[in-house]
Amino acid sequence: MATPIAQPILKDTSPFASWRVDHAAIRVPDFDTAIAWYTEKLDFRLRKHVSFAGLTFAFLSPAGDDSFIFELLAGPGADSRPAYTDLHSSYNTAGWHHVCFRVESVDAAIEQLKHRAVTVVSEPHDVVAMGLRVAFFVDPWGNLFEFTQPLGNRS
Repeated sequence: MATPIAQPILKDTSPFASWRVDHAAIRVPDFDTAIAWYTEKLDFRLRKHVSFAGLTFAFLSPAGDDSFIFELLAGPGADSRPAYTDLHSSYNTAGWHHVCFRVESVDAAIEQLKHRAVTVVSEPHDVVAMGLRVAFFVDPWGNLFEFTQPLGNRS
């Protein structure tokens, strides 16, 4: 069982107190394919795109959230990530692991992705020690994503 951790006090006097997460960037090899996948499979919205330095930069947001942006860096020359066949194989790659979406129902979200032929690498399951129900899926380039919901919020 996890040891309870006291809630940290905000560090309002820190020189970094104004920091806010703005976006996460994902490297993909092909702009058109990536835009089609993210907009058709995940219902992301393309907010803008611009080309320079040999790449196309696209800025997308989830269907109902303007506060977070995914930046796609699209163009040739991207090395492939490992193809995850299950969640445990993803633990062998260093660096950013996944981006998590909080959802009302992990089971319903995964079911919708299955209907859209999205690869699920970890079926919905409870992580009691964290008080969460979770599941994981990947995009065609091996980028890993998680759905989560509190265990008390089963629908």
